[in-house]
Amino acid sequence: MTKKDESVSMQHGPRSMTRHAVQCLAIFAGAWLTAGAHSATPAPVLMKPAAVVEAPAPAPVLPTTTLVKVADGRLLAPDIARIVNRGELIVAMLGVDSPPFFYTRNGELVGLEVDLAKAIAKELKVTVRFDRSAQTFNEVVAVVARQEADLGVSKLSRTLARAQTISFTDPYLRLNHAFILNRVKFAELARDRPLPTVIRGFKGSIGVIAKSSFADYAVKNFPNAEIREFPSWGDVLKALEKGQIMAAYRDEFEIKRLLKIDPTVSLTLRTVTFKDLEDSLGIAVGIQDPTLLAFVNQFLAEGTEKLTIDKVLKAVSQ
Repeated sequence: MTKKDESVSMQHGPRSMTRHAVQCLAIFAGAWLTAGAHSATPAPVLMKPAAVVEAPAPAPVLPTTTLVKVADGRLLAPDIARIVNRGELIVAMLGVDSPPFFYTRNGELVGLEVDLAKAIAKELKVTVRFDRSAQTFNEVVAVVARQEADLGVSKLSRTLARAQTISFTDPYLRLNHAFILNRVKFAELARDRPLPTVIRGFKGSIGVIAKSSFADYAVKNFPNAEIREFPSWGDVLKALEKGQIMAAYRDEFEIKRLLKIDPTVSLTLRTVTFKDLEDSLGIAVGIQDPTLLAFVNQFLAEGTEKLTIDKVLKAVSQ
């Protein structure tokens, strides 16, 4: 017999042996014992065959789609149930005011995106709590990625880099990219060349907010330019006014907002809007919350008051 055959025989037990085989084994065993008694050679030690060890069964995979029963008896997806059982929706929002999206007025947090977050919480039948610990837009994304907040609502641009750590909802506002240029500095660079030619191969200095989407956009869209990062948008504008940079780069709303607040800036500054470069804003959702992502997308789709650049600009004067 081969070793494999031995294993099979041992597993089946003595019933698999025929009577003839048993008799043959008995005769053989007797002859061997007789010979062993007259021989100086010690009897060989019979080794037990190694036990067959079966691999442990894999641990059962628990389904992630199991609904959770909440206090009011409803069966909800786990990520929605987590929020409902907690009784509040935690929303990450930049700690630096950005009116009219989010800002403090008379000690109260208000703004277009504050209203948006409150409306989502209302649909979930919970209250809302804002986490404003983040000091940069990228940090808002990080707070959601670390599961310290359910959503990130903070004028967040949907970028490839950010989408590697969190999920984005569908856009709720689309804005074009824009420059605001120091007229004197730009004239020195242009030297009567057509504006599109100068802009496409822009080689001047560009100011952006550090750790923002436009810091990434500047590197990608203007590889020949000198990119300078500043702590805040106010610092970027101060550098532009002093002639320390040639252009400030952000979305069209922030550029048009400057002109709306103070039309006289057009005497020293000029603007350029890039119709082929779009900045779409979305809400950040943790990768572990697919139902919450679908819920917020449906909420945005059903909303009757869609945000536009004109509505946002109108809110500036309110």
